[in-house]
Amino acid sequence: MKPVLVWFRRDLRDIDHAALAAALASGRAVHCAFVFDSEILDALPSRRDRRVEFIRESLVELDAALRARGGGLIVRHGRARDEIPALAGELGVAAVYANRDYEPAAKARDAAVAGELAAAGIDFQTFKDQVVFDGDAVLTQAGKPYTVFTPYRNAWRKRLTAADAAPCSADGRFAGEAGCGVPTLAGIGFEPTDLGELGIRPGMSGARALWDEFRAGRIGRYAALRDFPAVRGVSYLSVHLRFGTIPIRELVRGALSAGADTWLDELIWRDFYFMILDRFPHAVDRAFKPEYDAIAWDDWPEGYAAWREGRTGYPLVDAAMRQLAHSGWMHNRLRMVVASFLCKDLGLDWRLGERHFAEQLNDFDLSANNGGWQWAASSGCDAQPYFRIFNPVSQSEKFDPDGRFIRRYVPELAKVPDKYIHAPWTMGRIEQEAIGVVIGRDYPAPLVDHAAARERTLARYAVVKKAG
Repeated sequence: MKPVLVWFRRDLRDIDHAALAAALASGRAVHCAFVFDSEILDALPSRRDRRVEFIRESLVELDAALRARGGGLIVRHGRARDEIPALAGELGVAAVYANRDYEPAAKARDAAVAGELAAAGIDFQTFKDQVVFDGDAVLTQAGKPYTVFTPYRNAWRKRLTAADAAPCSADGRFAGEAGCGVPTLAGIGFEPTDLGELGIRPGMSGARALWDEFRAGRIGRYAALRDFPAVRGVSYLSVHLRFGTIPIRELVRGALSAGADTWLDELIWRDFYFMILDRFPHAVDRAFKPEYDAIAWDDWPEGYAAWREGRTGYPLVDAAMRQLAHSGWMHNRLRMVVASFLCKDLGLDWRLGERHFAEQLNDFDLSANNGGWQWAASSGCDAQPYFRIFNPVSQSEKFDPDGRFIRRYVPELAKVPDKYIHAPWTMGRIEQEAIGVVIGRDYPAPLVDHAAARERTLARYAVVKKAG
């Protein structure tokens, strides 16, 4: 029988992998391939990208795992829509198997690949793998996609069975070692980054270490710890979920066995945002709620630059933005705080922030990034009401009460007393001089007055109120 080809994309593991399991179960010899897609790589703003290095190192580990099982990874560099049909033809395969992707650009790519393969008499089959439910699995009683999270979550939980979270596995045979191994970063035109210095361990082994640590010590306390950025309270698995070095089904089983309902909800949010992007692709660059496209955002390049660089004069916002610049990661609570600040304090278009996050985040995922930013801007599905505006000072007081996180990323405020750390401009001039932190000289004065900005935001969003 002709062999089959498994096309790895954002699923860089050889265990509990839906497409690989289906290929092995087919009874045919299995080839495995990955494409460094030049359409994606050429659009990146820098040749020094942590995500590319994370993928490359994860592929080295995946290739080794496949070779230990009698297979190997064929790695190509070029347009995936060209490389996969060409490789399928070279190998003489009967079918190409891949796990489904839900982003509009990925769906267009897959449609193009499917067309090329069909013209050559080669089948293209896709499988559900990066989510627990997709397609029509979770619908309203009217048979429509949910657009509000809570009823979606309730339906998702009601729909879930043990089979939905069971691992995908099958015995079978590989077509033998193939390819010349994984190219170096230089071989695909990229440079090494600081992944190692940041302690980010790619691959299945990196995911396993984080998951074992979280499951053993923190998953039961996630609900209590998750909002405090100075505390090691979250799983830090987001980049591994993004690139599929750990299966979502295993995390769901872990959450259920630990009774970690709040953490399970985070996994359900992930499914929800994938579904929204799949069913409502207009949300990629327009407001999910069309009436919000009528909002007139300010044009303030200096304000946008200050926000990006952590110079807004609001310590928690600045600490969060500097954490992002330093590490490529930001705590989820802080993602909400800085997003609200950009849209509702500075009056700037949420798409500016979304694009900045897309460039900076190691765990950038279009569905969650878009969903989160539209939530903050009140333009998305199930978003916070437009009149609910995060106060950056009260958020700081509540979630970084002793200023530990602020002092780590805004070291110029290290000597500021606790009672002023959240709003250092409230210190008297004598106190500022005494500790060597003069506002406007050693640390910026607030870029805007929050109370005044709130009033401007309510006026700005009046167009939505009138439309409603």
